[in-house]
Amino acid sequence: MTPYTKQKPFPIEVHDLTVAYDKKPVLWDIDFELPESMITAIVGPNGAGKSTLIKSMMGLIPSSSGYTLIYGKPLDKQRRSIAYVPQRESVDWNFPISVTDVVLMGRYPHLRLFQRPSRADRELAMKALKEVGMEDFAKRQISQLSGGQQQRVFLARALAQDASIYLMDEPFAGVDAATEKVIFEKLQELRSLNKTVVVVHHDLQSVPDNFDWVMLLNLRLVAFGPVATAFTDENLQHTYGGRLNILSQMVEQSRRQRFVRETE
Repeated sequence: MTPYTKQKPFPIEVHDLTVAYDKKPVLWDIDFELPESMITAIVGPNGAGKSTLIKSMMGLIPSSSGYTLIYGKPLDKQRRSIAYVPQRESVDWNFPISVTDVVLMGRYPHLRLFQRPSRADRELAMKALKEVGMEDFAKRQISQLSGGQQQRVFLARALAQDASIYLMDEPFAGVDAATEKVIFEKLQELRSLNKTVVVVHHDLQSVPDNFDWVMLLNLRLVAFGPVATAFTDENLQHTYGGRLNILSQMVEQSRRQRFVRETE
């Protein structure tokens, strides 16, 4: 007789999730289980509910129905396990705070109430800044940084938290090529450390080369799975409709270029 082995819980489970604003559904009956140690892209047209899904999973906005589990437990028991990188435009960058203090916020889930960050916490914050190439800006005010630099700082804050799951809302929006490269490299490193990464993403052309799984979303869940099987022209057409003609050509061109590189 085969001994019973308890299945390890998924990093994220979302079941029957519906979110509505003023009684108008923004997400409808979303249901999925996210595998561990994968980089997953959430893609879809504007207004598809991508950011809403991330925020609902984080408990930042209420859902009309459904629930989210983190490693089989309710979110409020697992908050330390999740690091969140918000959209850059949702942050008040004029708030008078230094780069170091922003990154230290990533250590707060590990501190007791009213406990101040220790020397070890500050060392971890500096290590995270160094990993994203921002150690020389540690004493700067965040308002003095460029958009790409600000995004690196928020990535460093997430890294300092040393979480198991990383949820990132449009981290590549409006950043320079150098910052984009840094972020993609860090995503790969997180995966190598068995971290689970979910990214709200808009650049379809970069999906095949940089993500393991993909979720195609347009109010409902259109498709979800490994990029090789879910990121198809048919699923993209169902997700984007008639707006996809040029995007499909770009994705197909990217696939051909990747095939050429692999066979050279």
